[in-house]
Amino acid sequence: MYFYHATEIWEQFPQLVPGLMVVDGINPDADIEKYLEPWYQRARERLGQGPESQMPEVASWRNAYSQMGLKPSKYRSAAEALLRRFKRENDLPRLHPLVDLCNAVSLAFALPVAVFDLDNVEQYIEVRHAIGDEQYLAFNNEIETPAPGEVIFADAAKQVHARRWTFRQSRRSTIRPETTRVLILSEGLHETADQDVRTVLDLLSEVITVLWNPPQCRTVLTAEAPRADFT
Repeated sequence: MYFYHATEIWEQFPQLVPGLMVVDGINPDADIEKYLEPWYQRARERLGQGPESQMPEVASWRNAYSQMGLKPSKYRSAAEALLRRFKRENDLPRLHPLVDLCNAVSLAFALPVAVFDLDNVEQYIEVRHAIGDEQYLAFNNEIETPAPGEVIFADAAKQVHARRWTFRQSRRSTIRPETTRVLILSEGLHETADQDVRTVLDLLSEVITVLWNPPQCRTVLTAEAPRADFT
């Protein structure tokens, strides 16, 4: 299996910093609660300093969405949407220990952190422009077909695992109680993205190693080395 950003993505967004890891042996039994509150508190402090839309991490994604011809106020990156929900509710629903951890770190660093169940991915995930014949399974179980040119996460079976880049993940590869093997991805576009994405990977790796297993694959991709291969 592998993960890859198409050349066209790097050409349009040369400032992109994607960091990823692959973890096996995941289960839903870990006690995650003590790890969440420090990251929630960091998010509260940052939100207290001003709107999430003005955070450099979020603003860079809003600019990217404008570059892609999308309205940033209609299609928000996963990090911005999560921050907006957290600001309203001062908490997040518990979904799965790993997802809860990734959401908490996403809030703290205002960066998208996606988790994919690799057992529901065919051969690879490529971040690329849609051709128009791919299929996306929405959370209401409806099948959608992204328009040609939309940035999607696609696999070898032309299944779409995320639409509009970091906007919305597919139901097909979301984490379930039976999930054991995952790909975790965080992407940044802002000035200090390289440092911040590496920090996110460090923090996630530390807790994941304690609760489950050390990551099998962990890397930060570049335009010169855009592909991560893993078993």
